[in-house]
Amino acid sequence: MSGLFLLAIMVVPNVIAFPWVAGMSGVRSVSEIEAQLAKRQSTCPFNANHVPAAPATSKFPYAGAINGLPSTRPGNFQVPANGDTAHAFVAPGPNDIRGPCPGLNTAANHNFISHDGVTTFTELLDAQQNIYNVGYDLAVLLAVLGVGLDGDPITEKMSIGCDATSRTSLTGSLLGAEGGLDSHNKFEGDASLTRADFFFGDDHTFNETYFAELTALAYKGGDKTDVINSYSFNQTVVAQHQFNRYQNSKATNPNFFFGPKAILLYGAASFLYELFPSHGPDGAPGFLDLGSFYGTTNPNANGNVVFNNTEHVPINPTGGPGWFSRTNPYNISALVLQVVDLYTAHPVLFGGNVGVGNFDALNFGAISKGQLSLSPQDVTCLLYQLATDDVPDSLSSLLTLPSEILNFTTSKLNPIFENSGCTLASPL
Repeated sequence: MSGLFLLAIMVVPNVIAFPWVAGMSGVRSVSEIEAQLAKRQSTCPFNANHVPAAPATSKFPYAGAINGLPSTRPGNFQVPANGDTAHAFVAPGPNDIRGPCPGLNTAANHNFISHDGVTTFTELLDAQQNIYNVGYDLAVLLAVLGVGLDGDPITEKMSIGCDATSRTSLTGSLLGAEGGLDSHNKFEGDASLTRADFFFGDDHTFNETYFAELTALAYKGGDKTDVINSYSFNQTVVAQHQFNRYQNSKATNPNFFFGPKAILLYGAASFLYELFPSHGPDGAPGFLDLGSFYGTTNPNANGNVVFNNTEHVPINPTGGPGWFSRTNPYNISALVLQVVDLYTAHPVLFGGNVGVGNFDALNFGAISKGQLSLSPQDVTCLLYQLATDDVPDSLSSLLTLPSEILNFTTSKLNPIFENSGCTLASPL
């Protein structure tokens, strides 16, 4: 399968089943979309000094996750540990890749994954557990989705941002361009909490306007510069912001697509109150922690913030104890419950626009006539399907997995899901 064909089925929306769409006012042509992607590939930073992640050690064990194995220690550990200079914050340089995921940007800035932003499956497993106390099963699922769909299943490497195929692939790009997490309609998708839609040109850079809207919803009253007491980014706030972003995208983006992978948006949204607060859900989801992970300045008197490209683990400004991971691992079961809760708060239809004002619902797995099943079992199996099945990336096309990717995903995920009750795919 040629790289060009893969490019076409993955990113060119609505022009196969709906050929008239390409000529509609406000809908960009195939050539325009391809040009945008080519520009991204040509401008991806290159750091010749690739240094692997600094691992956990006996002195600084964190969750005890080493070499891609499950954690061995309980949660509620301080990150970075006092005296651990190997995981101190270092701002990204001009040759380092950063992308749309604040959690991974933070991991790179603290060298829990490679600082240049080209990471591996093993580093991803260790970092998720050693920083955030993500459960091993969820860590595997997220790493598989990242490497399998945005990276290289043979080298097991991935860019956390732009297209770094020359560094992630050893096969001469036989599987097509490996676009990294910036790739559209994979991890990155329309109606993101803090990123604009692909149609508008930049779907991976932090959007201060959207973050300001989230911050306004989280404002509880009092001094807007008080980063400890004046904001709460709780489940209710995050659900409302996700719904608002969906409504805005549906109303303004003629190529808006909210496909099956959009449930990953709900999963990632839960990180704001499940993973980012110190002590996780036992802590307070305030601005002190969230603003640090998103790399922003503190709010001014009007509540506005500025992105400063310094995503980092929070530091207590009072000189007190630092930031601590959640106590209990955040596993797939816990994530699924949050996905269902966030969706139930403001149910929306899965599908996409064929021009503004012309929305079509879709059917796929746990999604029927655009509506997501509220059964945790169904949602769990949908998560498995996203990595192992032919998944629509637009209203007009399916992302068909090459055998190399299917074999990679099933080998990693089938042991994790073997007792889930889901129908498991067989490797080719």
